[in-house]
Amino acid sequence: MTLAQLLEQYVSLGIFVLAGGLSVLSFLAWRRERDSRMRIVTLGYAMFAVYGLIVFLEYPLLPYIPYATLELLEHASAILILGGLLTFFIALTRD
Repeated sequence: MTLAQLLEQYVSLGIFVLAGGLSVLSFLAWRRERDSRMRIVTLGYAMFAVYGLIVFLEYPLLPYIPYATLELLEHASAILILGGLLTFFIALTRD
């Protein structure tokens, strides 16, 4: 793998681990406080985690799934980033 691919792999793994951890912590905070905003924040972090997982799995899945399909999935998963940002905006504007 090239340096750029390795960098993409490690950063994506970091996004997955960090966002997954923050999602779990947000879920636990929601269960403790029953604040609906924390449930929305949990969903936003989960979207970031799924994005990180999809990008991280791109290169290991190359032998099994056609390159064009994986590339389309990777680029389409950027919608999850948009969705995560929108959920944070919704959580901030809710009363």
